[in-house]
Parts: sequence; structure tokens; C-alpha cells
Amino acid sequence: MTRLSRTRTMWRTLAVAAAALLGVTAVPATAGAEPEPKAPSEFVALDRVDPTILQEMRYTTPHNFVGERIDGYRQPVCILTKPAAMALRKAQRSLLKQGYSLKVYDCYRPQRAVDHFVRWAEDLADERMKTEFYPNVDKSRLFADGYIAEKSGHSRGSTVDLTLVKLPAQPTRPYVPGEPLVPCFAPADERFPDSSVDMGTGYDCFDTLSHTDDPRITGVQRANRDLLRGTLAEAGFVNLPEEWWHFTYKPELFPSTYFDFPVSRRSVAGNR
Repeated sequence: MTRLSRTRTMWRTLAVAAAALLGVTAVPATAGAEPEPKAPSEFVALDRVDPTILQEMRYTTPHNFVGERIDGYRQPVCILTKPAAMALRKAQRSLLKQGYSLKVYDCYRPQRAVDHFVRWAEDLADERMKTEFYPNVDKSRLFADGYIAEKSGHSRGSTVDLTLVKLPAQPTRPYVPGEPLVPCFAPADERFPDSSVDMGTGYDCFDTLSHTDDPRITGVQRANRDLLRGTLAEAGFVNLPEEWWHFTYKPELFPSTYFDFPVSRRSVAGNR
């Protein structure tokens, strides 16, 4: 065999070996990649059921009690079980006749987001949003006082956080990280403007003033809370007494299942 032939044979051998090595190393990476879970067919995007309901999905933004986008929130889309979405459409039709609209802050919440909340609550040094969302609560008390838990009804798909907006809805401005914060129970014209009617506190306010029937809430604030609760009750929703914004449609389609698919349109693509 000539020197040229031996050289060609060597390079062919090396090329075959390299290709084989690449094939071996590529297989585990492909096999180990876990596809993102998708929502069951019973889940839908709310705007496919009722596009008139306003959405301000807080956990896709840094304007929340953590101060950053929450794990699992890929897109600002409200996802719910279809019965819950249909019930919201019923409530919305009633409110539109009275000059109001619903506005949702949070709907289905993946378990990975709840885990994010838990990690944040355990980090007692991170209090960047305390001034607005929990000015009167020691962060070490968040678990004991029930503000943070390891499971959330939102992850079952039939719970929604929402408010009322007087029509025509006023435009809202984006929150700018680092801007001065105002306590969530300050007068409505001092709190961060989000177009909501005055409910006595802002959304996700960790304070007893957020209790739906707190006796300190009177006048217009009381009337607004009663209108929201009464309208949703007629559509089949039950309010959580500690949070004026928190409602669960009953009976729940998945009363004991906590899902973890991401909040994105892809998760419910094809669902009707």
C-alpha cells in the first residue's frame, strides 16, 4: 500500500470513529430531553371564550410581591378549565350591562410558580417589594399567617384572581422596576394605577384589610366588593374570605390535581 493510500485509509477510519462517537453522545441528550407538559383538553384560553374580559397577568411582570417574572409564566394569557371560563363569560355579560368589566390578574397557576413563591418566602433577606405588598407583615410570618403555601387552588385550574373595571376602561402604564412603592392599602389615588375600581386595597395585598368582609371597608369600597362577589356567586363562584379578589368555580373539574404545564398559548393549542 502506498503512503497516500495509507493516509486516506487513516482519515476514513478517523472520520467513521468520530461519527460514531458523535452518535453515541447525541442519543442520551435527545432521549433525556423531557417535553413540556401540555394542558388537558378541558383547559382553554379565556380570551377564546370571552375576549371582552380584560387581562392584566401580574406574574408575567415584575409588578408582584416577589418583584420578578414568576417561573412558568411564559405568556400573559389566562388559562382556565372550560366550565370556569364559561361561568366568567356569564358574569361578564351581566356586568357589561351595568357599565363594568371583569379584569383578571391570575388564573391557572403552575406548581413551579408556587414553588417559586415558596423559595422567595424562605429568603428573608429579599424584601424589595415589601413597601407595597406586605408593609405591616413580617416576612418570617408569611407561611404561618397563610399568605404563602406549598400548594395553591389555582393549580387545579378553576380558581381566578380578578377585579372590576368601570367602562370605558382607562389605559394603564407599565410598572418600572425600582420605582417608589406605595402601600397596597393607601388611598386609591395614591396606589399604583391599574384601572380597577376602588376595592379598599390593591391586588395581592398581604393585610387583613383584604379580607372580603373586613368591617373597615365601607361605602363605595364595600359596594364594589359586594358587586363583584354577588355577580360571581350567581355564576357559580365561591369567594375566599381572606382575599376579596380570589374566587373558585364549583364544582371543580379537577378537585385534587395540581398541574404544572406552563402558562402559554402552546399549552392549550388545539383545545376548544
